[in-house]
Amino acid sequence: MHEPASTASPGSLRAAWPALTGLSAVFLFEMLDNSVLNVALPTIGRDLDASATDLQWVTGAYSVVFGGLMLALGALSDRVGRRRVMLVGLVLLAASSLATAFVTTAGGLIAVRVATGVAAAMTTPGSMALAFRLFRDDDLRVRAINLISTVGIVGLAIGPTVGGLVLAVAPWQVLLLVNVPIALLAIVGIGRGIAADDPASLHRVPLDLAGAALGTTTIVSALLTPTLFVEHGSGSALPWAAGVVAVLAAALFVLRERTARHPLLDLALVAHPLVSSGLAFKAAAGLAIAGLGYLVTLQLQLDLGWSPAAASLGMLPQVVVLLAGGALVTPFVRRFGFTRASWVGAVAIVAGLAVYTGLGTVGYPGIAAALALTAAGLRVVGVVAATNVLRGLPEERTTIGVALVDTASEITSGIGVAVAGTALAALFTGPLAAAGWSPEQTGQFRTGTVVAGAALTVLAAALVGWGVLRARRAAATPTPVA
Repeated sequence: MHEPASTASPGSLRAAWPALTGLSAVFLFEMLDNSVLNVALPTIGRDLDASATDLQWVTGAYSVVFGGLMLALGALSDRVGRRRVMLVGLVLLAASSLATAFVTTAGGLIAVRVATGVAAAMTTPGSMALAFRLFRDDDLRVRAINLISTVGIVGLAIGPTVGGLVLAVAPWQVLLLVNVPIALLAIVGIGRGIAADDPASLHRVPLDLAGAALGTTTIVSALLTPTLFVEHGSGSALPWAAGVVAVLAAALFVLRERTARHPLLDLALVAHPLVSSGLAFKAAAGLAIAGLGYLVTLQLQLDLGWSPAAASLGMLPQVVVLLAGGALVTPFVRRFGFTRASWVGAVAIVAGLAVYTGLGTVGYPGIAAALALTAAGLRVVGVVAATNVLRGLPEERTTIGVALVDTASEITSGIGVAVAGTALAALFTGPLAAAGWSPEQTGQFRTGTVVAGAALTVLAAALVGWGVLRARRAAATPTPVA
């Protein structure tokens, strides 16, 4: 693979266009993947004869694996090379996406989503970390991350719309096969635009394998527990066992990281107000976007009876705000500063969830307002919170820093889907994707969306409240020195 001739910091975004193209393609995959898949869930349910729990796992399996492995693979990347791990992950992404063409059962699709989650955990943390390390100037860093985020946000915005239109003329498998050319573009851009890691920039302490195992166990168990309660009921020992494992693994993880000579995760760095506030805001954004997207997609098609194409057009308020907001992020940050910009965006996300809870079942205008508010908040938080986390960490820990950001977002994305899916599965009787609901089933579905929306609003508000408190301390706390 061709290496760049120089590893000097570029003086402009244009000078780094091959690298930024490749990194943008990686982030495009992350944002496009589940957003495209969501609009196809009713079609997938009918085609593969999938239950409500199956559909939850089609999206949730990806988040569980992605969130569970990111810390461990982010730490590995900081040690063996961010570029190397990312390229291997992109090859896996292309292969797992190709496998979609051969899927014939819900279980097979879930297996493909697991492999895709592994690939995402290997690639996504490196996109922001490499962009941050590519430049030395903070303004260029913000512009680069905003550019990469904009490409990803475009994927998130147009994904449901394009997905719905594609479903009108092609099978749903096409929506996941699109990851193949995206992976190839990323391989070429990163291979040509980013040099292999300088050995001096790698984190040279041994990898904390015990901490990685405990962290992965904690995350996976925490995400499995809600689904297991719905699948097996509270009378089964399995969901209770999963919950106990999550609590014990979390306690052991904290103990391990406090006592290990070379911890996987330095808890003192995570406790830095700049880092912890950014993580809280990203967690709130992940919870809201995943949970709301899951509910709205099902509501438009199954409750309101819209076709996939019409439902994709129903997502236009989100599309317009996400696309139009890109040009406003950098001026907004310059005017209000990182701290204020981040919490304003996070509050908008909570407001969007609250609007959906109160007005989502009244009619489409309430849904549209909720989509617009959450999109506006995500547009700001997606750039500012990640930058804040990286600003609060030493440079040799940037990949695990981004892994922390994405882990926070993916864990809460999984929780968002789990909360929404659990509420619907617990309150709705009969096959969710079946046509011809009875009036009783319609009422059950709408009650489920209100319960899910209220739960998401409370959880997001708690995260944002904690983030605001931490952000207020950030200005008075010095950042670590690399």
